[in-house]
Amino acid sequence: MSAQELPIGDIALQIILSVGIIVITAKYLGLLAKKIGIPQVAGEIVAGLALRFLLPFRHFGEAESNIIYSQTNQFIAYMSEIGVVLIMFSAGLGTNLKSLVKSGVKSTIIAASGVIIPLVLGTAMAFALWGFDGFGTQKFYQSLFIGTILTATSVSITVAALKELGKINSEVGQTIISAAIIDDVFGIIVLTLVLGASSGSGGYVELILKTIAFFVVSIIAGLIIYRIFKWYDNRHPHSHRIPIYGLGVAFIFAYCTERFFGIADITGAYIAGVIFCNLHDASYMEQKIDVNSYMFFSPLFFTSIGLKTNLSGLNMDLLWFSIIFVVIGCVSKIIGCSGSALCLGYNRKESLQIGLGMMVRGEVALIVAQKGLTAGMVKAEYFAPVILLIIISSMIVPILLGKAFKEKLPPAGTTVAE
Repeated sequence: MSAQELPIGDIALQIILSVGIIVITAKYLGLLAKKIGIPQVAGEIVAGLALRFLLPFRHFGEAESNIIYSQTNQFIAYMSEIGVVLIMFSAGLGTNLKSLVKSGVKSTIIAASGVIIPLVLGTAMAFALWGFDGFGTQKFYQSLFIGTILTATSVSITVAALKELGKINSEVGQTIISAAIIDDVFGIIVLTLVLGASSGSGGYVELILKTIAFFVVSIIAGLIIYRIFKWYDNRHPHSHRIPIYGLGVAFIFAYCTERFFGIADITGAYIAGVIFCNLHDASYMEQKIDVNSYMFFSPLFFTSIGLKTNLSGLNMDLLWFSIIFVVIGCVSKIIGCSGSALCLGYNRKESLQIGLGMMVRGEVALIVAQKGLTAGMVKAEYFAPVILLIIISSMIVPILLGKAFKEKLPPAGTTVAE
């Protein structure tokens, strides 16, 4: 029987088997990573790397394995896209608009500096390693995308570290959190602009106009949808229909964002979450969305990163690129965020704390890299440097923040005045 004549039922069975293995392996390695102090997403990525060569359907007959492997990859790709929409929708639901407004101009400037400096230094690094052959070329946009990957900050990992240190409610802690949230918004906008410009679908003016139109339409539509959901939420509090309808809106926003405005679908999903973040049942919606995301879609998304990571091309050039990428990724955030905080009136210690808190990378960097892979802006083997940056920054930031927040004790034998 040829591959094309293989029964649909057989293909479906192999997809079911593969997904079962992926979910179990991803969760096991994710929890194992958490126990040793590494974010779960790192363990799920490692699961993908391991399963890339171990999934059982790769050992079937040649004719069967080709089509089953292809169909399974396609299914995982579809589920991963849904997973990333859920992740960004949940991030939007968890946004605290009051905190963003209260943080004011300072957090916005720190966030902007934490995006611009890594973007510039990351792009310059790529130019230095790959060469510069003019503006508007494919290599130019690929280099620009390397800088774009470095713009993201992991809000969740930063919050966890600050909670553990008991500094989450301090002035510096609130500044870090607000700046990290705004940083992600800026990062998504940069991603949208870079992908839109590289696609060649229109000039910069048209792209800017489309982006402005998107936010105008989002605000108008968002206010209408928010009022409808607020009315419905008051009449049916804690109804299962609320998160279901909200999820439907998120998918529609994601589709319309990319289909009609040429903006990344994850932006639409994030905006949809922000629309609902002030509802009474926003946390209830986030909880319900996270259940589906945590159990199925997120493991598939992060494992798919590992499945797509091609380590066969790992050589000395890529190894050196990875080392430089990690160094630039860490240093650029400290330079951008600490430097701007120092200029805004924070002392040196506080500025260093802010820079360190903004240094960690996580799921947003992976999402940006994933969008770049889909758009042909980055090759699969360049996921390895991104994964390395996430693992290293996630491990060292809690340690460095602990030392930066450590109170300086008075010398032995001295008396503190009352």
